[in-house]
Amino acid sequence: MFKKILIANRGEIACRVIKTCKKMGIATVAVYSDADKEALHVQMADEAVHIGAAPSAQSYLLADKIVEACKQTGAEAVHPGYGFLSEKREFQEKLAASGITFIGPDAHAIFAMGDKIESKKLAKAAGVSTVPGYMGVIKDADEAVKIAKEIGYPVMIKASAGGGGKGMRLAWNDLQAHEGFISATNEAKSSFADDRVFIEKYIEQPRHIEIQVIGDAHGSVIYLGERECSIQRRHQKVIEEAPSPFLTEAVRKAMGEQAVALAKAVDYKSAGTVEFIVDAKRNFYFLEMNTRLQVEHPVTELITGLDLVELMIRVAYGEKLPLTQKDVKLSGWAMEARVYAEDPYRNFMPSIGRLTRYIPPAEGPNVRVDTGVYEGGEISMYYDPMIAKLCSYGPVRELAISNMRQALDEYYIRGLSHNIPFLAALMAHPRFVKGELTTNFIAEEYPDGFRTEDLPVEDPRLLVAVAAFVKQKLVERACSISGQMPGHEVTPGNEWVVVFNGTNYPYKISAIEGGYALEMGGPTITITSDWSIGQPLFRGVVNDDNKHHIVVQVDRKGQGYQLFHNGSLANVVVYSPRGAELAALMPVKAAPDMSKYLLSPMPGLLVSVAVAEGQDVKSGEVLAVVEAMKMENILRAERDGVIAKVHAKAGDSLMVDQKIIEFAD
Repeated sequence: MFKKILIANRGEIACRVIKTCKKMGIATVAVYSDADKEALHVQMADEAVHIGAAPSAQSYLLADKIVEACKQTGAEAVHPGYGFLSEKREFQEKLAASGITFIGPDAHAIFAMGDKIESKKLAKAAGVSTVPGYMGVIKDADEAVKIAKEIGYPVMIKASAGGGGKGMRLAWNDLQAHEGFISATNEAKSSFADDRVFIEKYIEQPRHIEIQVIGDAHGSVIYLGERECSIQRRHQKVIEEAPSPFLTEAVRKAMGEQAVALAKAVDYKSAGTVEFIVDAKRNFYFLEMNTRLQVEHPVTELITGLDLVELMIRVAYGEKLPLTQKDVKLSGWAMEARVYAEDPYRNFMPSIGRLTRYIPPAEGPNVRVDTGVYEGGEISMYYDPMIAKLCSYGPVRELAISNMRQALDEYYIRGLSHNIPFLAALMAHPRFVKGELTTNFIAEEYPDGFRTEDLPVEDPRLLVAVAAFVKQKLVERACSISGQMPGHEVTPGNEWVVVFNGTNYPYKISAIEGGYALEMGGPTITITSDWSIGQPLFRGVVNDDNKHHIVVQVDRKGQGYQLFHNGSLANVVVYSPRGAELAALMPVKAAPDMSKYLLSPMPGLLVSVAVAEGQDVKSGEVLAVVEAMKMENILRAERDGVIAKVHAKAGDSLMVDQKIIEFAD
């Protein structure tokens, strides 16, 4: 077996590969940019090599630097992870020329499947069902419109070398096709140094279902079931699960066999994923093949019991696969939620900064956390804002969902915005629970973006009981202070009012074994817990009409507390009855009116400003373009107006809410 492997990647996937290497007794080498000097993958590896500046084009995308790092450290093989150089034929060829093993397919398969145009031609020749479309190179936006009209709207414009949702645009008419071609081409050139795009028919009510395959150098290729990846936002996956709640055994077998046929057509060796679009009648069409390890591979590992990274390493070393198709058994259900540093209430804009507190859920048989961050670390503006992949498992889908919901409640992140409220809302959504999924799910269910009203509604008395418990513990501690005059000791009160979401909840409290009993009108509510002051997670049991096991994140804020549960962040204050009366009379501070400004919705680079001072603009007109995380974001006018002042210029680095344009009154 290999003695030393270099991981040509960063973040959670680099840490994931290192874990398997350690298990196999293989030494590891990490590479890092200026921004990743203190990164977790660097700390976990046995050795680390600096390869350049923070931008990926000056570090992680430099194949020559990786090859040199291998020579410098004596690494015999390279695992590329996903993204960066993982699907670059030239990288595999450079490694081979230096006698270094690439833990992945050979250059021919990478080229054939990595090019979405060529891969569709190969798939068709291999007897794989394909989507109607135009596979040739498109010279300009006018030709793109002509082709789109011939195929028939709606169409999807895609970068040939694309991935991760970059370089993709959906067009329903000529204007969107024209704009979409230009935008997709620009993104493709920026992200992949390849501006070719193609156009294909957009399948309505589609599901995105992919088949995991793995092959060896001895002619064996098998499939390891499917993953349902239909919950997507901007063509990027948010929730993945295995198996799919939609496929029948017959359709699973047919898709698996076509995926294997395609892999064999290019003599595929290593792990790979064949992606399909599946319509409402379970007709399936080849979408693309990813010649690498997928982000969502953990859900396949959880239901098969296999370590895909280990299989990749063994296959690359020349070993035969240790199992055949008949040995593949799917057991139970697995979910993966991608936890990102982004603000779901601000159109999911990336959030960068330091993780001032970071406590992931405890891992076990039903919970897995793949992460590349730690408390005190930073989420950089230079890379994907993923914090972790949170996975859950259960013998059936309902229990996998339940375990995921509890794990999300336990995930304690402070210092920047994150998308856990959105993930919690998805997990509780009735349509998701029923498994009625399409790639349009998020657009259909959250047409106006994500709002606090979209969070699951629960009995407010659960959080009121938690607030009462926390308050009583704090009051009891305060009353036990030393040095009190004998006979004049302060005793805790037993009548309080919780102010929660503008509503007053008066109660009387009394001690019981392990907790308290609350009289709030109606049946007595009891709450028991071993929580102590200072712990960020409150775990307890609330008994009213039913028994509720509850996990709540607790933070002190001013005179009150912030309680995070089931995706909701509640600001609560507990007053004495007289204090509640007086608090109701306090004026509320009004937020400043910023409606006459165009503010940057995210940290990023101001690519262009399309207007000048004194110019009239119409609603919907393009005002500026901001690039963040390699994605172009077009900012448009929300109403007619006149530009009073332009505060920023193209090339500026912007902070969140930084002024770009000011409108006349």
